Amino acid sequence: MDTYDKEQIIPIIEAFLSSKKKAVSFGELSKNVPVDKKILRKILRELIKQNKIITTKGNFSLNKETTKKVVGTVEANPAGFGFLIPKDGSKDIYIPYFEMQKVFDKDEVEGYVVLYKGKEELRIEKVLKRARKEFVCTITDFKKCIANPIDENHFQDIELSKKQCKEIERKPAENQLFLVKITRYPTKTQKAKGKIVEKIGDLSESSLSLELLKRKHNLKNKYPKEALKELEEFLEKFDKEKEIKRRKDLRHQLCFTIDPVRAKDFDDAVYLEKEGDDYRLFVHIADVSLFIKYDKALDKEAYERGTTVYLPGEAIHMLPEELSSNLCSLVPNQDRFCLSVEMVFDKSARLKGYEIYESVINSKARLTYDEALDIITGKTNPICNELRDILIQMENLFRKRHKLRWDLGSIDFDIPEAEIVIDETGEPSAIIPYERHIAHRVIEEFMVSANEVVASFISQKSPLGFYRVHEKPNPDKVKNLLEILAGLGYKTKIPDEFEPKFFQRIIEHFEGKEEEFLVRFLTLRSMQKAKYSPIDIGHFGLASEHYTHFTSPIRRYPDIIVHRIVKSVLKKKSLAFNMNYLEEAAVHLSEKERLADKIEYEAIDMLRARFMKDKIGEVFDGIITGIVQSGIFVQIKTILAEGFVSVGSLDGDFVYDQDNHRFIDTKSHKTYRLGDSVKVKVIKVDEKRGKLDFNMVEEHI
Repeated sequence: MDTYDKEQIIPIIEAFLSSKKKAVSFGELSKNVPVDKKILRKILRELIKQNKIITTKGNFSLNKETTKKVVGTVEANPAGFGFLIPKDGSKDIYIPYFEMQKVFDKDEVEGYVVLYKGKEELRIEKVLKRARKEFVCTITDFKKCIANPIDENHFQDIELSKKQCKEIERKPAENQLFLVKITRYPTKTQKAKGKIVEKIGDLSESSLSLELLKRKHNLKNKYPKEALKELEEFLEKFDKEKEIKRRKDLRHQLCFTIDPVRAKDFDDAVYLEKEGDDYRLFVHIADVSLFIKYDKALDKEAYERGTTVYLPGEAIHMLPEELSSNLCSLVPNQDRFCLSVEMVFDKSARLKGYEIYESVINSKARLTYDEALDIITGKTNPICNELRDILIQMENLFRKRHKLRWDLGSIDFDIPEAEIVIDETGEPSAIIPYERHIAHRVIEEFMVSANEVVASFISQKSPLGFYRVHEKPNPDKVKNLLEILAGLGYKTKIPDEFEPKFFQRIIEHFEGKEEEFLVRFLTLRSMQKAKYSPIDIGHFGLASEHYTHFTSPIRRYPDIIVHRIVKSVLKKKSLAFNMNYLEEAAVHLSEKERLADKIEYEAIDMLRARFMKDKIGEVFDGIITGIVQSGIFVQIKTILAEGFVSVGSLDGDFVYDQDNHRFIDTKSHKTYRLGDSVKVKVIKVDEKRGKLDFNMVEEHI
């Protein structure tokens, strides 16, 4: 180093010493730290005084007792750096590029924290658990025989044997995908080594896109034999009649389910009675915890999966099909065991009281959202007139509850979605808008109400709880949001204290305008991510004092935990787990949820790209959804597919105006800003990574 920069040198010293198992000599240290020896000695003396380095017979080693130790999961970024997601739920820690060379995405590691330029960074001491043994790869360099994982978050090279490379024909292999098993994991100085164990197929194959995702993220359709055997043995001994007798029997009730048309697992059934001016609402939730015993094989597998992963046309279930689609699913005309929340609301829809209990029900109908809407509007006739009356009263209750929520400040983001239709060959045949209407909103409101009631119940009655929490937004993110909105004509000051109503007013201002959905998306992006926690801090976005996840135990493991806590209160029995378990579960299950979301988005991006592959050269109407230094993100309005316009492709001398989130031509002063409507031409489709490239084809409209 030509200049003396202690801030840069200290992390190099720490990183080098941390990579050595034994103390090292000054000579070895000086060879690996690019600084004058006098300066190096001076810095070492300072570090010894600070007790950060210890000397043994003239050799140097890191004093690891004074360093902050941390254990967590690596979250890689395509740019080459990463973050550690600590197990204890504390804030993420930056992992620099040189440390990421030792690990893959989702590896569990132990390390210590150092300060570099005033900011915390991780130095990895050891890998506790490798997340992956196999990767889906392409051969990117035949001469050196290098494979690269197709997942952009796994950016390390994997060396293969030259013999294997010679056995692969080069030209056909350009688009071929291989399953590579790791034989040596990477270190700071050595690349990973691997061997090809399977040729998966060619990117042109129609059914490969989703198969790739499943391989890439190690998604398993099959359940372990031990877990399935455990379930079989339980069912052989299970006394159904005895279980019915000890529960509240509601099999006579005209309850029913309302779900998407392609749903196979039904977590919830609803029923409503009008009692004078009051509404008595029943929300029945499948009692999954009856069949899954804590810490047994089935429970461990469900916990590890954390959630059901939904891909277009299929689902990778958290539970075995015998439970998810049969014994736990609230299918019509079958006796099913539930945890029920019975709520009474007054004429203004304010909660008067509630009761939670174990029940047995028999659903009388399986409705889709559209069928429920048609019954409410009188388009079709239900199985009986009482069902229509119930649905109409449900709509009335919803509208009153919705107004109460709105008055509290609950934020309704309502981001538009599109559904990908998959044909019998596995090809995406159409992309159509997914419309949410009153039937969706009725069920959503009832589930939210039940979740709030249960959260309040365990907060008051149980020493341990498990909650769905949403913290107040980060002021810096809100400041950035308001800077963007100022460019769209909305100007306001940042309040001293954030309240949901502040964001509600933003969305309300843009309702009906062309930028409405962009603003909803940007506002949502400015929020913190909701997560799981054993500490009850409320839910900012819903303006809820207490909130949890209780209503979807077939597809979400957190709900099973909540069911167990509720039952422990109802039965006055101790829980089989403690606060440490809940803290670890909160981190693990929040991470599994994020991963499932990521996989689902990836699947949609890949299939959208596949749908667009024969549309290169076609022109579409779009809206600018992002501005970065290298270019512009544009979303096609009809199918919600997002692509990138490189700044180099723009016709003119455009410069990036970061403060105003726009590009401006220095000669003509033409601008491209967030929210502008534009026309774009599809110029490139990268199906493997689900990426689209566009060109602007005319002045934005």
